[in-house]
Amino acid sequence: MCNRDSEICVCNDLTAGEISDFIKQNNISTLEQLCDNDILPMGDKCQSCREDGYEDDGLSLALVLKMTNNNQL
Repeated sequence: MCNRDSEICVCNDLTAGEISDFIKQNNISTLEQLCDNDILPMGDKCQSCREDGYEDDGLSLALVLKMTNNNQL
């Protein structure tokens, strides 16, 4: 289960809550926009957090983006 305290981007030490807040503040609507931003780097080192999750657990940037857009985070 993904909650605001779940660590999503391990390489950049970012939680789902931090990423969700960033998505809302910057009107991010796609995974590409999220990963290519210059303000809060994420998904730029090992890249496993983009879709699969750091431990292939599905806790990913794509999940956080979807949950944020559905007002679940």
